[in-house]
Amino acid sequence: MSSAQAPAPSLGKLLITGGCGFLGHHIVNLVVERHPSTRIHVLDLHTNSNRNPSSIVSYHNGDITDAAALGSLVSRIKPDAIIHTASPHFNAKNDIHYRVNVDGTKNLLKAAQDAGVKAFVYTSSASVILDHKTELVNADETWPLVAGDAQPEYYTTTKAYAETAVLSANRSPANFLTSAIRPAGIFGEGDVQLLPKMVTAFRKNQSKFQVGANDNLFDFTYVKNVAHGHLLAVQALLHTHRMLPTIPLDTEKVDGEAFFITNGQPVYFWDFARAVWHEAGDRLPLSSVWHLGQDFAFLIGGTLEWIFWCLGKTPNLTRQQVKYSTMTKYHSIEKARRRLGYSPIVDLDDGVRRGVQFILEEEKRAQQKKGQ
Repeated sequence: MSSAQAPAPSLGKLLITGGCGFLGHHIVNLVVERHPSTRIHVLDLHTNSNRNPSSIVSYHNGDITDAAALGSLVSRIKPDAIIHTASPHFNAKNDIHYRVNVDGTKNLLKAAQDAGVKAFVYTSSASVILDHKTELVNADETWPLVAGDAQPEYYTTTKAYAETAVLSANRSPANFLTSAIRPAGIFGEGDVQLLPKMVTAFRKNQSKFQVGANDNLFDFTYVKNVAHGHLLAVQALLHTHRMLPTIPLDTEKVDGEAFFITNGQPVYFWDFARAVWHEAGDRLPLSSVWHLGQDFAFLIGGTLEWIFWCLGKTPNLTRQQVKYSTMTKYHSIEKARRRLGYSPIVDLDDGVRRGVQFILEEEKRAQQKKGQ
């Protein structure tokens, strides 16, 4: 093993909330790979899936909206650091988003402060700066948060509120350090929102349609790069903690700061979709692709939403999908490069290949099991 591949120092005791979820279990796996001397505790509502078999990982069933039980668990574990990824599914009801993302995060902050936790890293969202109208062109962390009526998605409003709570808690007390990671368009193995829907669209012969002119750059981020960003933030906060009471220069500061994490490879939206479809087996020539105007597709999406609402279902084309597939939305990762030392470790093409192959292999295993 070369020095560049040698295991990094222990992070001490690390608590990962949502550690059985999509992003969370990738973070667990990366800690096991890089920091094998770390003692990992995973907290999730249900811990029977995406488990890492390593002996350094312990699993705890729990609900972060239960302040008393959460406080008891955190005080018993006494973690050095917490990575907080737990969040409801994007399509959950508004009250659930608020209870988990806002109230649950505040419960976890209080438990961490009471237990003497040193470092707290929160999984926010790149969409916290997205409004109804403004396209995001190389957007950075100086852009203001957008919440409430100006924010298109209630889920993202609650992520913005939670991020604000996390960063406001920095150095309160003085030895409690916090940071937020803002990933954009996460995909990869175990993804339940992006790649599976695209593969399903291909299977339904929908890859022959395109909405808009495909001139909008968009950020998609491979999940292991997001996990990498979280671990860099934890390491930076623990390093800052060791330097206390010294305060870093503003240009080096990680505590109290948010960071966009992407692949650093913005791509035209439909080019990404076609890369996914190609990996899934699509060989349709571009000359056969039907182009739908944005306004026309928006009208169709609205009509389908109304019809399917009457039927109690969700259509394959919605106004939200039209909007996101035609808008420019990409971010700068220069702050993360400078202060965290972040650089993507898996490029976009390799990430797409890994993610789609995972889906195909899962389908193959399911078919084999069904045939037994």
